Amino acid sequence: MTASTNNGDSPKLKYSICVSGAAAGETVTHSAKLAEELGRAIGKSGHILTTGATVGLPYYAALGTKAENGMSIGFSPAVSLREHIRKYRLPYGCFDFINFTGLNYVGRDLYLVQSSDAVITVGGRFGSLHEFTSALEARKPCGVLLGSGGTADLIPSLMEKLDPPDGDLVIYDTDPAKLIERVVEILDKKYADIARDLHRHAADWFLRNDSHSPHAG
Repeated sequence: MTASTNNGDSPKLKYSICVSGAAAGETVTHSAKLAEELGRAIGKSGHILTTGATVGLPYYAALGTKAENGMSIGFSPAVSLREHIRKYRLPYGCFDFINFTGLNYVGRDLYLVQSSDAVITVGGRFGSLHEFTSALEARKPCGVLLGSGGTADLIPSLMEKLDPPDGDLVIYDTDPAKLIERVVEILDKKYADIARDLHRHAADWFLRNDSHSPHAG
């Protein structure tokens, strides 16, 4: 999450929204357009797309975000661009920045989730299920795009059978744009106090030790 201002206006929070989905398999063919629409919705909203810097559905989401001149950040399992391209054979041109985690796929997934404010599941296989459960355990809002197949369409029954805590953090929708809108609404409520602090206090509050600091009093 970051905050930006325009012409002295109140700071606007920009959320990091992860799109999680299959890198290969049937849901990539079936739901590529849906993933692209998710990316477009994030780009239009002015928020930041995060993905695993991989192929398949996350790649289509990145293309959608860039088509709307949005910001796309990838979290690579590789330690360097050389390894990203030559060992993992992953894309790079659709990202404004790639974080080379060097954590392989499992560690990359956790880093990606912890670095995102919310996680959206479209299609997906076991890797997407790992990212979804990690996000839920971390108490992050989880959007699920129903009708996209794979993990996304299995999640409702898993939630019903396993009855995990924080189930109210899971949002379901069949419309990519509406799903992003609903997730942003939840994030706005979650971070309302941060937005108020940024609005009330001087931009350099972190350099000061007086009543202008949000920590004062």
